[in-house]
Amino acid sequence: MELELLHGWDVTPQEAVALQNSLRERLVLRPPAGLTVSRVAGADISTERGNDTGFGGFAVLDAVSLAPVAQEGSAVPLRFPYVPGLLSFRELPVLAAAWRKLERAPDLIVFDGQGIAHPRRLGLACHGGLLFGVPSIGCAKSLLVGTHGPLGEERGSVSEIRHRGEVVGMAVRTRRGVSPVYVSPGHRMDLPTAVQWILRLSPRYREPETTRRAHRLVNALRRQSHELPAMGRESQV
Repeated sequence: MELELLHGWDVTPQEAVALQNSLRERLVLRPPAGLTVSRVAGADISTERGNDTGFGGFAVLDAVSLAPVAQEGSAVPLRFPYVPGLLSFRELPVLAAAWRKLERAPDLIVFDGQGIAHPRRLGLACHGGLLFGVPSIGCAKSLLVGTHGPLGEERGSVSEIRHRGEVVGMAVRTRRGVSPVYVSPGHRMDLPTAVQWILRLSPRYREPETTRRAHRLVNALRRQSHELPAMGRESQV
């Protein structure tokens, strides 16, 4: 699959911040009119301390049955340092390599990370949505910015995440009595639609099935890399 070349990846952290501020103006925080989703993808990255390779991939599911329909992964050297708030510059080059292997684009991507619930309102799901040109949602396991009030113990209970006086996401209980996930729009998405999709994609577990499948894929790639000769790793994953 093709992707939009937003910028180069050989940037400093200071240049990355400037790019986030610029790219934020390109976000569309509403879904396309008449959005129809038949295939939904989860995007995830796996790394390990002491290894300069990132293992990333997409697990594509049927949007109704949640059955897997496609998956692709890649192993790519990590060029950008680990800097909170700038993780998309570290992770998206890995995901871009996997994206190019997909034969068909999904209609929606769920990223294991933040959307606009981010200091500069341009988290991984926003940046990735712009790069891949697909409606996107951030669904994170922890807060990066903001706070939320109490929410009920029942599945489907929600509470707004507020940061600097602005609603940037929603804490969403996807399973009774289990810690919430933190949902925010990425690109071509709004908050109510994002929450609806995360609940729809999480029929049994805390995390959406898209994230669970993608997480399983990239961890398998990382484990596989330890079993392969160093010279042949990229061609094998």
